[in-house]
Amino acid sequence: MKRVIVACGSGVATSQTVALKVQKILSENKVKANVEAVDIKSLDQYIPHSDVYIAITGGTKSYNIPTLNGIAFLTGMGMEEETDQLIKILK
Repeated sequence: MKRVIVACGSGVATSQTVALKVQKILSENKVKANVEAVDIKSLDQYIPHSDVYIAITGGTKSYNIPTLNGIAFLTGMGMEEETDQLIKILK
C-alpha cells in the first residue's frame, strides 16, 4: 500500500490536522494509502519507506520522493493543485 508522510516540527498538532484532511481526501477519491504524521526530526527514517512527503515546514533538504506543500492543505489556498498532484502520484 502507498504511504504518505506529513511532517511538522513536533508531529502533533499541525501534521495531524493535515494528515487527517489528506486521508479524508484520498478516501473520497478512492485512493488507498496510509497517511502518517511524524515530527521533522525523525523524517529521514520514514522517507525511504514512503511514496509522498507532505511538508509543513520549509527545509533545505531535498528527498528522492515527491514533496508537496502541506500549508495548502492546512489553509486551503492552493489545495486543489496539491490534491491533484497527490492523487496523480498515488494512482
